[in-house]
Amino acid sequence: MSPAVPPPIDPPARLLMGPGPITADPRVLRAMSAQLVGQYDPAMTAYMAETQELYRGVFRTRNDATLLVDGTSRAGIEAALVSLLAPGDRVLVPIFGRFGHLLREIAERCGAEVHVIEREWGTVFTAAEIEATLAEVRPKLLAVVHGDTSTTVAQPLEELGALAAKHGALLYTDTTASLGGNEFCADEWGVDVATAGLQKCLGGPSGSAPITLSEAAVAVVRGRTSVEAGIRSAGDPVNPDPIRSNYFDLGQILAYWGPQRLNHHTEATTMLYGARECARLVLEEGLDARIERHRVHGAAMTAGLVGLGLDLFGDQSVRMHNVVGVRIPDGIDGDAARAALLADYGIEIGTSFGPLHGKVWRVGVMGYNARRDTVLTTLAALEQMLRRGGVAVRAGAGVDAALESYAA
Repeated sequence: MSPAVPPPIDPPARLLMGPGPITADPRVLRAMSAQLVGQYDPAMTAYMAETQELYRGVFRTRNDATLLVDGTSRAGIEAALVSLLAPGDRVLVPIFGRFGHLLREIAERCGAEVHVIEREWGTVFTAAEIEATLAEVRPKLLAVVHGDTSTTVAQPLEELGALAAKHGALLYTDTTASLGGNEFCADEWGVDVATAGLQKCLGGPSGSAPITLSEAAVAVVRGRTSVEAGIRSAGDPVNPDPIRSNYFDLGQILAYWGPQRLNHHTEATTMLYGARECARLVLEEGLDARIERHRVHGAAMTAGLVGLGLDLFGDQSVRMHNVVGVRIPDGIDGDAARAALLADYGIEIGTSFGPLHGKVWRVGVMGYNARRDTVLTTLAALEQMLRRGGVAVRAGAGVDAALESYAA
């Protein structure tokens, strides 16, 4: 007997107001519905070149090595670290949330000698703290998360590129949660490698990881490149200690995206369409305008949550524009309340991880959902959910506070 065939996918209506993924921009989804072409079709290679130039604008860089890694944002992180770090290389990872721990784990799996400094979740490091450890450790790479959604705060990067260079290190940063909604200037800040994902401020689905590499970082990658035997030509590099991943080998990926078009994998065409449209929409809106949009709506959400009587989590002086953390009120089951919000209103907000699980909710205001109507709708639903849970909330308090923020 043949198994039952399930019906076509028909997702329930949802307003995704958590830390990501968010509701994708319909224009991105339309772009992703376009038909495939061959990976070396002139139209395809033109789309690839256009995508590279668009992301130079998004990252604020002139790096030639600006492209996509096929996979989720974690694919970009792993490609960067496995391509830069040989076994035994020293790396310094400042950890102030869950995703700093992720950088440490990936670096350890690369066989690197990993050194860490840690701060309480919800706080960030001073430049002096990081420089002191750079001077002590003398790493090849300083790897730091820019905005960590687990804690809602962003590590200031403006001084770190110069400090890393002063102590002989490259600077890598994970901008998955921040790019497109918060200020980020790869060239001005001296960032050597940055990776991102589409599913947050860029307004797309997870599945493609934009990356940019400085000339110094490319030189490190080139020095570790080894072309696989099945496509190797006379004179191609054969390294006795190659990059430890084939799929995430940025040396070969750069050759695939470059004028050589050396075959490495088949580009994820549909995801490239989506990633291209994400970047196109950012630059069409204007990067400064988009960042300001995230700031305005993030501030309104923050004001509204305070208006509901919720206590903010984390150092607000370094909070990302696009995600707000609040402490779950006493007497409220955080997971049950989130489930009720989803079931009754179709709105998703986030819990948190590790030491913050069950203590903090994270409310996202990003990408396509960084809008006045989504902020006010979410606050109105949260008010009703809190009142039903026994929390004393003045009727309309959250929405009123948000509207006052908008008026200001």
